[in-house]
Amino acid sequence: MTDAAATHADTTTAPGPPGAVTQWHAGLPRLEGTLPQDADALTRHLRAGEALLAALPPAPEREEEQRRRAADIVTASRALRERFIARHAEQVHDELTDGRSRFPRLSELAFAAAERYPGLVPDRAQLAAERALAQEHKEGREIDQGIFFRGLLRSPAIGAHLMASMRAATPRARELLDDFRRSGHVRLTTVDLERRDGAGYLTVHNEHCLNAEDDQLIADMETAVDLVLLDDSSHVGVLRGSVMTHPRYRGRRVFSAGINLKQLRDGRISFVDFLLRRELGYVAKLLRGLLLDPAAGDALGQTVEKPWIAAVEGFAIGGGMQLLLVADRVIAAEDAFFSLPAAKEGIVPGAGNLRLTRLTGARLARRIILGGHTLQASDPEARLLCDDVVPAERMDEAVEAAVRELDNPAVLANRGMLHLAEESPDQFRAYLAEFAYVQAVRMHSADVLGKVGRFGRTQEASA
Repeated sequence: MTDAAATHADTTTAPGPPGAVTQWHAGLPRLEGTLPQDADALTRHLRAGEALLAALPPAPEREEEQRRRAADIVTASRALRERFIARHAEQVHDELTDGRSRFPRLSELAFAAAERYPGLVPDRAQLAAERALAQEHKEGREIDQGIFFRGLLRSPAIGAHLMASMRAATPRARELLDDFRRSGHVRLTTVDLERRDGAGYLTVHNEHCLNAEDDQLIADMETAVDLVLLDDSSHVGVLRGSVMTHPRYRGRRVFSAGINLKQLRDGRISFVDFLLRRELGYVAKLLRGLLLDPAAGDALGQTVEKPWIAAVEGFAIGGGMQLLLVADRVIAAEDAFFSLPAAKEGIVPGAGNLRLTRLTGARLARRIILGGHTLQASDPEARLLCDDVVPAERMDEAVEAAVRELDNPAVLANRGMLHLAEESPDQFRAYLAEFAYVQAVRMHSADVLGKVGRFGRTQEASA
C-alpha cells in the first residue's frame, strides 16, 4: 500500500455499511504476481471500489463529507492503477497489440485495455456518462487514461510504437485522398483544404468561436494535414484562419483562439481525442511527417514530410501559438499578437513547455507561460517567433513568396535534420509521458474548473 493510501485507510469512514471503506483499503492487493494474477486482483478490488462509489449520491449532489469519502476511494484506486501499469506496461501493451504487430490509435487502444483489463481505464459506457456532465461534475475518469498512457509512454519501446501508430494516415484521409487529388479541394466541418500553385492551404472555419480548438477541429486538422502530406501535387502546407463574422472581427482573418474554454467548461473536450491526439497526431505530423508504414517507422522512403507555413492574422492564442513552434516559416500581420495563457487557464500548453525555450530563451519563455505575457507582432522579441511581420494587406503576397521559397527539395532534407538536432523523438516521448498524467489531472483540478468557468464565459461573449 502506498503512503497516501495508508493515510486514507486510517482516516476513512464508510459511506455505506459501517467500516466498508476501511475494509476495502485494508484489502488493497500488493500486485506482486504474474500479469493474469495481478489483473484479476486489480479488477476485483476496483469493482468493489466502484460499488462503494455507487452507494454515494452523484458527484454534484454530494455533501462535503461524501465528497471526501469519494476522493479517498478514487485516490487509492488510482494508486493501484499506477502500480499495475508501472509493473506490467510492456506485457499489457503487447497483449493489446498482438506483440506490436498492430498499430491501434489512442482511443482504440484505451477501449481495448478497458475490455481486457476491467477497471484499468474507463470503458465506453463510463466515458459516455462522464461526457454528458459539466467538467466540474465529473468523477475525473480521464485521469485513469492519463495514468495508463503515462505508463505506456514511459517505456521507450512502447512509446515509439504508440507514436508510430499515431503518425499513420487516418482512415478518413485515405477515404478522401482520391477526391482531393482529382479536385484539389475538400471541405470538412471546420477546415477548408485547397491546393493552389503547389501548396495545400488549410483554412480553419470555426468562426462561431473565433477558430478555437475542439474535438471536431482536431479531427479535421489531422485529416487535412494527412491529405497535404499524401498529395504529390502539394509541396508545401499553409495554415491560416478564416474571415470572421463576429462584429468585433468582421471581415478580418483570425488564426486561433486556442482551446474552446466553453466546451471544456461544459465537459465536451476529450482528453484522449483532443489533448493527446492533438500532440501525437496532427502536430507531430507537421513536425516529423507521416508514416506510410508504421511497422517500418522512419525507414528510408516510409516518411512523407513537407514544409509548413503559419500565416497569423488577428491572434494566435494557446494552441494557435503552439503551432508556430513547429512551423518552418511564420508570417504575421503587424497587428497580430501571440500568447500562451496556460497559467491563467490552469492547464499545460501542450508541448509548448518543451519547445518555446528553444526559440525564445528561458526567461522570456517563463514570462509567457508562467506569467501570461502577451507578445505583439510589432515587439522586437516577437522576431524570435516570426520570420516576417508585414502589413495585413500584404499577407497574401508574403505567403505566396514563402511557398515559392520553401518549395525546394533541399528544404525537406534540412528541415528533418534540424528537427533531429532540436528535439529527438525520444525526448518528445518522455515529455508526453508526463504531460499525459499532468494534463489529465489539471483538467479536473479545482482551480482550473473555476478559471474555465470565467474564461469560458468571456470567450463565449467574444465569439
